[in-house]
Amino acid sequence: MSRVEADQPRRRVARRRVIYIPGYDPVPPRKYRERYRREAAKQAALSGYRIEMGKAQGGARFGWHVSARIEGAAVETEVEVAYWADIVRDSMDQGVLATYGQLARTAWAYIGSGALFRLMRLRKGPVIAALYPVVLLLLELLLALGLGYAVAWGFMLATDWALAQVAGAQGGSIVRAAFAVLVLLPAVAWLVLRRFKRRDAFYEWYLMHDYAFSARYGGAFPAGQEARMAEVGDRIAGALQGGADEVLVVGHSSGAYIAVSILADLIRAGRVPADGPCLSLLTLGHVVPMVSFLPRAGRLRADLAYLSAREELSWVDVSAPGDGCAFALCDPVAVSGMAAGGKRWPLVISAAYTQTLRPETWAALRWRLFELHFQYLNAFDNLSGREDEYDYFRVTAGPLTLWDRFGARAPSASRIERPVNRHTDQVVRAKA
Repeated sequence: MSRVEADQPRRRVARRRVIYIPGYDPVPPRKYRERYRREAAKQAALSGYRIEMGKAQGGARFGWHVSARIEGAAVETEVEVAYWADIVRDSMDQGVLATYGQLARTAWAYIGSGALFRLMRLRKGPVIAALYPVVLLLLELLLALGLGYAVAWGFMLATDWALAQVAGAQGGSIVRAAFAVLVLLPAVAWLVLRRFKRRDAFYEWYLMHDYAFSARYGGAFPAGQEARMAEVGDRIAGALQGGADEVLVVGHSSGAYIAVSILADLIRAGRVPADGPCLSLLTLGHVVPMVSFLPRAGRLRADLAYLSAREELSWVDVSAPGDGCAFALCDPVAVSGMAAGGKRWPLVISAAYTQTLRPETWAALRWRLFELHFQYLNAFDNLSGREDEYDYFRVTAGPLTLWDRFGARAPSASRIERPVNRHTDQVVRAKA
């Protein structure tokens, strides 16, 4: 087999460091701690193991400690959330007009580059999710203009009637029409759109900012994000020197491609010790093609190609066809056109929501698209108890390394590996 041989001796984990890299999410890290606490308790009750949480003990600014007894073994885990919610919030701090400017630029970035049409050859779900905010924002714009027109027309009718009641009054229709069209109509439309933005009832404004953030530089990382990624890389490098048995990096959604580039930088720089702990990468619900298919994503494409062939780590990718916001079971390296002869990673497996969730749970979640996208971090109520079954809490707090848990599994038979990307140039990031 092309990966690490499955019959190598299994390494037991007593101490683990987990660095979780969230996707494009403005919520503070405590929300992830609360989710972990809530869902870990559920999974422990369902699966019959013990898991307890406490304050971080490893100096992490945003994190927590986990003590667990799973599969007959005691494990101590430090979990740290990589912080970039402030960057997300700053990118979302856009007015109404600026957001519609983002809409136009983002649409052009994907349509003009041909990326949109190639993405449609993979999974329809995430492409629909990408088009959804565009369509909804345009409908809201039409509604706002319609209401503005109605108010302006009503103003004209009301003033016509009022002037008709005044004997000898002149209409002044040109001035009134100019006021109605140039002041009233846009003012009402802006107020309506501002109300839509504040409510964001269907997450359309949030999603627009999300896609605009990825597309703003044509797939290249903004300077501020590169700086934050370097800080996270330093935290991972420190963890690799800290005496843990495994350092597990978890990248969820947009955090998946960020994790790829961070680890590629670390390995290139020789910062992964040969005699150190196991280095593992778990990507969940990835959206890699949304970036790697853009023309200026050469840095990410180079990192995908590089990381997929390295022996310094193990990389498992988990997704589920029921997650309409992810490129489910799409090998992020292969579909990006970066698979070469020495490709080892990732091992692509399915979380299979229709099998790992009870029918009533699946029915309740089926149309809650955002919660389905976060289900990888939640409890599953229909697990069989197999050692190699996807269970986020066994992975992050159990006694097996990521590869020892999943290495004997065959990749999903439904995975997509055909190269679809039009842009295949690579740019290796210069060392700082």
